[in-house]
Amino acid sequence: MKSIEAEDLRLRELSDWLATDDIKSAVGASVAEGQLAPASADASFRRYFRITHDRGTIIAMDAPPPQEDCRPFVRISRMMAEAGLNTPTVFAQNLERGFLLLTDLGRETYLDVINVGNVSPLMRDATDSLLKWQLASKPDTLPAYDEAVLRREISLFPDWYVAKHLQIELTQQQREIMESVFSTVIASNLAQQRVYVHRDFMPRNLMASTPNPGVLDFQDALYGPISYDIACLWRDAFVSWEEEVILDGTVRYWEKAKHAGLPVPHDFGDFYRDVEWMALQRHLKVMGIFARINYRDGKPRYLTDTPRFARYIRRCCERYSQLFPLARLFDQLKIEDGLVRTSGVSF
Repeated sequence: MKSIEAEDLRLRELSDWLATDDIKSAVGASVAEGQLAPASADASFRRYFRITHDRGTIIAMDAPPPQEDCRPFVRISRMMAEAGLNTPTVFAQNLERGFLLLTDLGRETYLDVINVGNVSPLMRDATDSLLKWQLASKPDTLPAYDEAVLRREISLFPDWYVAKHLQIELTQQQREIMESVFSTVIASNLAQQRVYVHRDFMPRNLMASTPNPGVLDFQDALYGPISYDIACLWRDAFVSWEEEVILDGTVRYWEKAKHAGLPVPHDFGDFYRDVEWMALQRHLKVMGIFARINYRDGKPRYLTDTPRFARYIRRCCERYSQLFPLARLFDQLKIEDGLVRTSGVSF
């Protein structure tokens, strides 16, 4: 197999595994002599490679222990498939070494193809897939998205974005303001009804495929607030929509969820508030994560998207009096939120 980097030891291990008889038996073809190329990389330590062989293509995942654990991916992929979602089939696995061999769901993500012309059918398919996942929910099956997790996530913002990236030490008053808003937001999050939560249900993790969409990056799924995934879908890390587009997509989800018997609030205004406050928790977390990825992992490109999240946060905080002090704190910290906008969508 032609490797990408001759001195990549993990890639050598992967190539050796792919050359075994077990892999040939699992796939029904020899992939050891196939052409291997990067398929994608994400913000974690995982890497994905596409192997082109005489019968088509297949995806190899490299998830190096101890940083990554393949077991949740295998388990949740099976759960999602049983719920009717299009997720990768695991052909072969070596959990101890951190290798999986998966079906190839295609080369184009939603992020690659989505625009103002096709957003409605693509997001309709995504919403229907999300509803299937939520309708399959059972308590005590996935770990809880509880207060400890929510607080740990939101703390990434002051720890990594403010202290590490901005190199600002908050005053006692500023810390108290931030903590007060954080507690208010988390209390709202915890008051919601609970379902299965993908946790990164956004265009970058949805493949334009048949059936549509293919769903990826689900290994961190939890059992938590029902508004979380729809907030991810419409308030994305890499693409922004005008408010009326977000509102329309969210109300369409809410109508379908209510009709399906999912535990969304009876009043849409109450649900939309839940979505916005849930999104606020996520956006603060992601700003911290993107800073951490830069300074800890040496991946600077994610930081360029933090203004998008600052804008989401400002809009939300300026809409609700309980959150307004956080908007003023952003002013004090001089956190920029400028975005270039075109035809209702910005990238």
